Amino acid sequence: MELCFAIHTCNSSIFTQPKFTSVLKDIVIALQAYGKAHTFIKQNKLWKWIIIPGVIYAILFVVGIYFFAATANEFFFWLKGLLESSFNKINSTLLGFLITFGSVLLFLMIMLLYFSLFKYFFLILGSPIFAYLSEKTEAIIEGKDYPFNFSQLLKDIVRGIRIALRNALWQMVYGVSILLLSFVPIVGWPMPVFALIIEFYYYGFSMLDYSMERHKKTASESIVFIAHHKGLAIGNGMVFYLMHLVPFLGWIFAPAYAVIAATLSMHPLKENTRVQ
Repeated sequence: MELCFAIHTCNSSIFTQPKFTSVLKDIVIALQAYGKAHTFIKQNKLWKWIIIPGVIYAILFVVGIYFFAATANEFFFWLKGLLESSFNKINSTLLGFLITFGSVLLFLMIMLLYFSLFKYFFLILGSPIFAYLSEKTEAIIEGKDYPFNFSQLLKDIVRGIRIALRNALWQMVYGVSILLLSFVPIVGWPMPVFALIIEFYYYGFSMLDYSMERHKKTASESIVFIAHHKGLAIGNGMVFYLMHLVPFLGWIFAPAYAVIAATLSMHPLKENTRVQ
């Protein structure tokens, strides 16, 4: 129903699938937006809106990953032992390698699934701050002052939660499918890569949607528009994940930088789209 409604409300040219070069161009725009976000934050002294939610996120992330990793580690060794005992009569170095490699891939998939669920939990929890940051970013860019409107903020929060739940549901569908495929020898090896790309896309989607909501676009219109600009979502989510490679500092900065970068990357498109 969402897609059908969007077909009647959006320009038909939006429904053409973006070319690969267009996707790459949007990815580059999204990557560059993080550098612009850093400059933007320094110039406009937005650190308190970065540090406070970032520290909360980092603490929740550390605690959650510790307990989940312990559980996943036990599952990993149990599965590896089960597979080895099932094929212990077959003396094959290649088979042993496939079992070990497959078990490691499955462990990575489970950890990725956990991170995905945690990410959406924090998206829902931090929705008020993300909605405010996106609005404040655009207000500064355009030199406007969006008056505080509690009713509108509440709508933004509800919209953010709905989008997060929708994306979580679809990502779970794709994630379970990929998880099942990861059990297949050789065929399952590239599955973590596909899972990561889907992770990037859906996280970036949630960040970009705050701008769509502010410009009174329905969820259906947002879905169609962002599907046409997949690169913006993928690039935004990619840097968000890469920032987690920097212990603690990266975890603190990642969420707020993502939403500000998403807003900055969407702004140049306003003249060429209906996001205005």
